[in-house]
Amino acid sequence: MQFYPLALEGITLVEGPVRADPRGAFMETWRADYFENAGLPNSWVQDNLSVSVHPYTIRGLHWQTPPFAQAKLVRVLVGEIVDVVVDLRPSSQTFGRSISVPLSATKNQSLLVPAGFAHGFCTLVPNTMVAYKTGARYAPECERGLRWDCPDVAIDWPLNGNEPILSEKDASAQVLKDLSEADLF
Repeated sequence: MQFYPLALEGITLVEGPVRADPRGAFMETWRADYFENAGLPNSWVQDNLSVSVHPYTIRGLHWQTPPFAQAKLVRVLVGEIVDVVVDLRPSSQTFGRSISVPLSATKNQSLLVPAGFAHGFCTLVPNTMVAYKTGARYAPECERGLRWDCPDVAIDWPLNGNEPILSEKDASAQVLKDLSEADLF
């Protein structure tokens, strides 16, 4: 496995080899020893699966506060997404900045998102399936959300002129400037 640090400290693109033959392909998607040797989070407590029927579905931007802050390891099983992370660490030089990372089921890639970041994605094709591991269990009392169209962050979502499909919770999430210190890291 190869680990590629991205523009926000801690965000890492993980890429593994694909072993193809006439039957199809085999790939390792995660191995604790590889992550440990790279100094990356390698303790996962929950697996989640998200299925989005329509393209331009935006899920997020979500995170959990301590004591249930979550690292995530995100992978696309079917379809394509643009994955987005926002730095929510006030002491970071990149606080409030975001990056977007295209992920596809056709590549053996995952995105490692440590605790301290809001996370979300936009589906690009119908019937997209996204799986992700989390480093802490789901704790609704610690769950927080940042509006997908927060003017303080100005994410360039790949909507191509389409209206996004959002949950009520995501549509009414807070903007960055209105988050309290307790909501951040």
